[in-house]
Amino acid sequence: MWTIKQIFDGDYGCEELQPGQKPKVSVTLENEAGEVRYVTVEDEWLIENGLEIGSKWDKE
Repeated sequence: MWTIKQIFDGDYGCEELQPGQKPKVSVTLENEAGEVRYVTVEDEWLIENGLEIGSKWDKE
């Protein structure tokens, strides 16, 4: 099972989103063995799923 360790919003306003594109964030995940993994997802998806730092991540 993976745990969300960090959520990074890399958008500093210097690049505009394309029409229909949603803001994305980088998520740092860590498992029980200390392995680290990075994924990029839509910020809205995290909110809709109630995910934040410390949440369990069971999506592949």
